[in-house]
Amino acid sequence: MPKYVIEREIPDVGKSTSEQLKSISQTSCGVLGKMGSEIQWLQSYVTGDKIYCVYIAPNEEMVREHARQGGFPANSVSKVENIIDPTTAE
Repeated sequence: MPKYVIEREIPDVGKSTSEQLKSISQTSCGVLGKMGSEIQWLQSYVTGDKIYCVYIAPNEEMVREHARQGGFPANSVSKVENIIDPTTAE
């Protein structure tokens, strides 16, 4: 199943409290539960003004539908073509 990286522009999200991030996560999980098992959230990275999320989904449209239902921005959705790490250099 394809993997996607989603860039969400949210001003000052890096200053969010643990409770605010918990609320965002709960909203996301609630939408995922309604959408079924074809789409999965793996993890997210919170920076100053953006969240970078990693999802597994059959297509980009499903990723964008999750964002729409959750009220989240999905400023950029990129399909992961390959993954490298330090072991790739060996």
